[in-house]
Amino acid sequence: MKSLAEALKECEAIKFGDFTLASGKKSRYYVDIKKASTNPQVLKLIARRISDVLVLRSIRVDYVGGVALGGVPVATAVSLETGLPLLMVRKEAKEYGTKGQIVGEPERGKSVVLVEDVTTTGGSVLKAIQTLKDEGLFIRYVIVVVDREEGASGALADADVELIPLVRISELLKNKK
Repeated sequence: MKSLAEALKECEAIKFGDFTLASGKKSRYYVDIKKASTNPQVLKLIARRISDVLVLRSIRVDYVGGVALGGVPVATAVSLETGLPLLMVRKEAKEYGTKGQIVGEPERGKSVVLVEDVTTTGGSVLKAIQTLKDEGLFIRYVIVVVDREEGASGALADADVELIPLVRISELLKNKK
């Protein structure tokens, strides 16, 4: 069976060159998990790997949550794979309709595993965690497809949340094409 790192390289989710990240930081590589999450075979592989992590680590949760935008297709696939109800966390509350920041039917006191496409410093996922906690939900784990290994693990640990990467950037950068 193909490894996730191999599948990510094959679908060109990792690109090399000169890039400016959302943070404004310069990088010699860019991780575009949207290339993977729009590929049904790779998205299915990601969902299976996350489901395997939940089973192997005996992680029991009530919901799978995805951070908009990149985490939503991954969380949707995991929801379909595991049967867990889906929550989507917007970066900001809407100004219209229900004005909610969480899409889904969360129940106070329940637990959520958040999934994210890529983590760097962990800033966006920490905001999503706070949004969920503000609604009375518990988050102990974040599963990320690729960790860029630039501080997210430590930042989440400071918030009593464990980051579980499926792939670390050091694995993708090893023997690059």
